[in-house]
This record gives sequence, C-alpha cells and structure tokens, in this order.
Amino acid sequence: MTSAQQNDSISTRVPDVFAAEPTAAQGLTSPVRQARIAGMLYLVVAVLGAFAQIVRLQAYVPGDASATAANVVAKIGILRLSFVADLTQNLVWLFFAMALYRLLQHAGKNLARAMVIFVVVSVSIASLNMINQMGAIVVATNPAYATAFGVGGSNALVLLFMDLHFYGYLIAQMSWLWLFALGLLGLRSGMFPRVLSILLMVGTAAYLIHALAQFFAFSFAPGVASAMVIPETLSEAALLLYLLIKGVKTPRVATPATAASST
Repeated sequence: MTSAQQNDSISTRVPDVFAAEPTAAQGLTSPVRQARIAGMLYLVVAVLGAFAQIVRLQAYVPGDASATAANVVAKIGILRLSFVADLTQNLVWLFFAMALYRLLQHAGKNLARAMVIFVVVSVSIASLNMINQMGAIVVATNPAYATAFGVGGSNALVLLFMDLHFYGYLIAQMSWLWLFALGLLGLRSGMFPRVLSILLMVGTAAYLIHALAQFFAFSFAPGVASAMVIPETLSEAALLLYLLIKGVKTPRVATPATAASST
C-alpha cells in the first residue's frame, strides 16, 4: 500500500471533529436561546405586573371608601402609570406563551395549545378588568361625580370599582391553569427539572385555593392568602430564574471518542 493510500484510509477512519462541532453547537443552543428569550419576556411580565399590583395595593383600603378615594387622588400619576404597565404586561404575556409553545410543543401539541388558551383567557379577563381601575380613577378625579352623588357617594363608587378590580383579578387568577399545563410539558419533554415541573403544578393549586378562599371562605381568606403566597411566589420565581440562567435541559451530544467506542 502506498503512502497516499495509507493517508486516505487513515483520514476515513478519523472523524472530522471541526466540521461536526458547529452543527452540534447549533442544535444545543437553539432551545436554550429560545428559553432565554421566553425568560426575558417573563421578566418583563413579572416586573410590570408586580409594579402595577404594588401600586394598587397602596391605594386600595378594603372597607374604607374615604381612604381609598383619597389615596387614588394622591397617587393619581403613578396609578395611571400602573394602568399602562398592566396592559403592557398582558400583551407581553401573550408573546411569552407563544415562545413557550414553540419551545415545548413537541412534548404534546394539544397540551401546549391548552397552555396558550389558558393564558389567552387569563389575559382577556385581566385586560377587561382594568376598566374597573380606570373607573376608580375617573370617579375620584372628576368633580362631576361628587356633585351628582355627593362626596360620600363618589367615594363609595371609587371603593366599588376597586373592589370589583380586586375580585376580577382573582377570577383571572383562577384561569392560571397554564402553569399546570407547563409543568406537565416540562415533565414530558424532560427540558425542565422534575422538581421545577412539580413546583409549577403545586403553584397552580395554590393560586386556585387562594382565589376560591376569597370567594367562599371569607373568615379564612387572610390566613389562606398568607400560606398560599409562598408556593405561588416560589413556583413563578423558580421558573423565571431557570429560564434566564439555565434555559432548558438539553440532551448530551456524544463526542467522536465516545461514539467510536460505542461502535
């Protein structure tokens, strides 16, 4: 055998490592990149949503119409800003759901579609519910209502609108079954750690118990809310951090050495 033939036979046995690496890297980084994009969208949802809710809670005093109306007037600028923030995060939430669908649809298209539907339902309820916040702002700042109904009647209307927003928010929260669907998708796909997937499903149960307690167990509602906020917060914070930091779990690609030894 000539030296040229020997070189050719050796080259056919040696894997082209440099040619294979870019393809493997692209296969690995694509799901991770998609997951981190979803994580950034979720971060926007979390920041804007938390800001809007904190501002509302600072203005809303359940059972006290005068204090609530006075707070709305005093915080009118930031309340209007929270209104815009909430509407914006609802829109971004839809894009977040679409990003998750693209990432996890291979684990079950029907389940992935159900997750998106739950998000759309929740976003629709939450967006319509914002009318109540705007109603409180309009009544509190327009003197025509105080003239027509008196100061006491006007304040009562402001409190009514804020009460309606509070319960509307809980109704939207009851449709947060998207977290449960996401947990199942994470288990099926293997792209999320098992602990995270289970935590998402536990968080869903916590949101439902929290909302139902406010409607049907008034005397226990404060205690239930305090207990349920822990799994609620942990589930969503864990999802956010995992998407941003890790992305998703990806299958390990065999190196040329391991591939050769297995043959």
